[in-house]
Amino acid sequence: MDGQQIQVSDEEPKVLREEPRRRRRKKAISSSFGSSMDQISVEFILPTVVRGGNSPDSLLLEVAGNWTVEQVKAQVWLKAVTLNLCPDFYQRFSPDHCILLYQKKGNVCEIYDKHQVFQTLDCIRYWRALKKEVGRIQLLPRPQPSDESLHYQRYLNYLIAYDVTDVSNVHDDELEFTRRKLLTPRRIELSDRDPKLYSMDPWVTRKTLPERLFSKVSNGHILLVIHIGTASQTIKVSIRDTPAQVLLSFFAKTASKKALLGIPEDMCEADFVLRVCGREEYLYGEKPLQDFNWVRQCLKNGEEIHLALETAPDPDLDLVQKEDWAQVDDCTGVAGTHEQLTIDEKDHERVFTISMWDCNRKFRVKVLGIDIPSLPKSPELIVFIEASIFHGQQLLAQERTSSKNFNEEVLWNCWLEFNIKIRDLPKGARLNLQVICGKQPLTPTSKGTLSYQDTATGSHEGKTKSRLLYYVNLLLIDHRSLLRQGEFILHMWKMPEKSEESSSSINADKLTSATNPDKASAMAIAILLDKYCYPVVLPKSRDVCRDVGAGSEEAEGERGQREMPNHLKKQFAAIVNTDPLHPLSPEDKELLWHFRHECMRDPRAYPKLLASVRWGKQEDVLATHRLLERSSAWDSSGLDVGLAMQMLDCHYSDAQVRSMAVRKLETLEDDDVLRYLLQLVQAVKFEPYHDSALVRFLLKRALRSKRIGHFLFWFLRSEIAQSMHYQQRYAVLLEAYLRGCGEEMLQDFRKQVEMTEALQKVTREMKALYADKYDITAQVVFQLRQKLETLQPAGPPKSFRVPYDPGLRAGALLIEQCKVMASKKKPLWLQFKRADPTTLSKDPIGIIFKDGDDLRQDMLILQVSGVTV
Repeated sequence: MDGQQIQVSDEEPKVLREEPRRRRRKKAISSSFGSSMDQISVEFILPTVVRGGNSPDSLLLEVAGNWTVEQVKAQVWLKAVTLNLCPDFYQRFSPDHCILLYQKKGNVCEIYDKHQVFQTLDCIRYWRALKKEVGRIQLLPRPQPSDESLHYQRYLNYLIAYDVTDVSNVHDDELEFTRRKLLTPRRIELSDRDPKLYSMDPWVTRKTLPERLFSKVSNGHILLVIHIGTASQTIKVSIRDTPAQVLLSFFAKTASKKALLGIPEDMCEADFVLRVCGREEYLYGEKPLQDFNWVRQCLKNGEEIHLALETAPDPDLDLVQKEDWAQVDDCTGVAGTHEQLTIDEKDHERVFTISMWDCNRKFRVKVLGIDIPSLPKSPELIVFIEASIFHGQQLLAQERTSSKNFNEEVLWNCWLEFNIKIRDLPKGARLNLQVICGKQPLTPTSKGTLSYQDTATGSHEGKTKSRLLYYVNLLLIDHRSLLRQGEFILHMWKMPEKSEESSSSINADKLTSATNPDKASAMAIAILLDKYCYPVVLPKSRDVCRDVGAGSEEAEGERGQREMPNHLKKQFAAIVNTDPLHPLSPEDKELLWHFRHECMRDPRAYPKLLASVRWGKQEDVLATHRLLERSSAWDSSGLDVGLAMQMLDCHYSDAQVRSMAVRKLETLEDDDVLRYLLQLVQAVKFEPYHDSALVRFLLKRALRSKRIGHFLFWFLRSEIAQSMHYQQRYAVLLEAYLRGCGEEMLQDFRKQVEMTEALQKVTREMKALYADKYDITAQVVFQLRQKLETLQPAGPPKSFRVPYDPGLRAGALLIEQCKVMASKKKPLWLQFKRADPTTLSKDPIGIIFKDGDDLRQDMLILQVSGVTV
């Protein structure tokens, strides 16, 4: 996409009108930004490239506030055709050939979502705030990606190990939508980023220096050995000095030795920074020495602190490639309030969407049938479909089909009606479909012999043991807040056998809303959801005034529930203090919900209260949201990471609950984000949608700190390689990060990936040669070293950051010190030279390289054992 094409001109266009300007202006003032939002006056600037003139044409239209963006574009197109504007363009092409842009605070924003209701757009609010009489939107022909842009995307796909532009395995546009939506938080973070701080990424902590370390400090002073080339100078400084004060002290002490130390006379302390010898780790910024993790580590180990005096790295090395995309309108989905979307008291012509809260009929799904290329080997099976609606781990409703003989194709063509109304479906509710099989039960015949039951009408309720074979999930409300409609063919996931290694993550995998990309061999299930004349939308909320009026009884009831009787307080405290893994009884849940206001005063009760909410009851969900909006106790309480993490687990799918947990995590400092990064990356699996508060939190923190970004890269890449169930979600997040991390980080990741791929090839060859051997002979080691020798001239990078410690840079392989370890996976014991010329250590860098194992387990063991990673 050519970035130069995306410009919203401020030049006054030539306006084509059908009525006098004064009358339309007067009408615009009275109706365009009134409280009803029925009509909005918008000036649509037509593409200049179409007419070839210097001054663009424009159309001034009254837009109905409840039209969708798609309908608005169609109206503009129709008007252009009616007025015979450039027939070569408007009569040959469709509205999809154009994009809509507007300006906001100097930024160009694209109105991206064609399903969004026009009055809910962010630009409408913006125009209202500016008291604009007429809004301005520009149409541009949809730009095509440039060769440079396509090359850059291929480069990113290589680093990600997944093609994020491939939409062949998605049943909606959530993948593309999220890629565009994440541009906004990325741009905000990049605009706020301090180039020098990001470039050097000092690793500091806000935690108080422990007494055991402070006792190793002599009268609050420590010795630093500062190296300049081959020379060095030891100075004594206060542990409370900042790096800038250390440099000032150093230059004061060495003022007469500049020539001897090789420091040019015209350079002073402001021209230098301090870096840890042998490590790409800087002491920089306004923090005192005692807050730097490296200083603390040296104190802990009783080691001297050696620092190199260097010029600061060039922040331009972290240059971020200019985005081809315009920023997307930052509203979420198509939803307005219920009062805006309801069909009640509206003329038929004014209805373009239906509020889900107007839908009082029960939700249903028609199971058409299943189809599989090849049957499982077990003969004489019966099969049925179990359909469940879940919110998090809470089962909202469940139905199942009759049993039938298991063939390559099984047809039901039956409706399953659930005991839940459409109006009560919460955001994040998922339809879980499972293919369950069992052996046909034997029944006695009139002749006294045994025969198989006729399963065409027979029951699956026999005593035979059934087994889950395949499963798939469909989010009933999509990322735009639209209720799903129509037919779906979903490729299902095979339930792994108990012996398969992947079964360790099956509980998380069963929650995925992705479908199986292996369409050629996967079980496919065809279902039909009810279709409506209009989009059915889950509203954001009810109108506050009407809500209070309509719910006055509820409000009155809540006021009466605020005080808990003394005889129940002990029971309440016992429930709050139970282990998070201990299930709550129905009585416990009833008590917590009845005294929910009391729960809101104690943040420790939040997970228990939220587990007591009936998420399949709209009124309970709205009441919960009202409580969360007034959760002052949560915001004023101290940070309890364990508590916040509880609310990010698989039990909670509500966006407001999860956003509240993330809001608390915002206060984490960088080294704590690193400590919990592995768990936070796993928690992304429990988000119903790709774009979430947690995803944005991880993206922002990674773009602020190279160290966090480094580990996020490898945690995400590991998941993409191992988990087909969440590849798309993790790939979208990783792409968003890579588009903002800067060129130097991209080059570092490229080198690490190239080295990893080269070593992976060697490991697989060694496993193929000696798969059944556990004794490592001299011949095995000789073979390994031969293969490593062939790597050297082949072109792996001469140096690369060590994936488990980005502060270290490894150089050439020390082949004579490398060996194969006696283990099933045949891991390689590798030794590398240290590539940093300022290193004082003679020890090589050791790396154990293992292919095919679940890295999450190894990382968790390191984390639990307290090893710094």
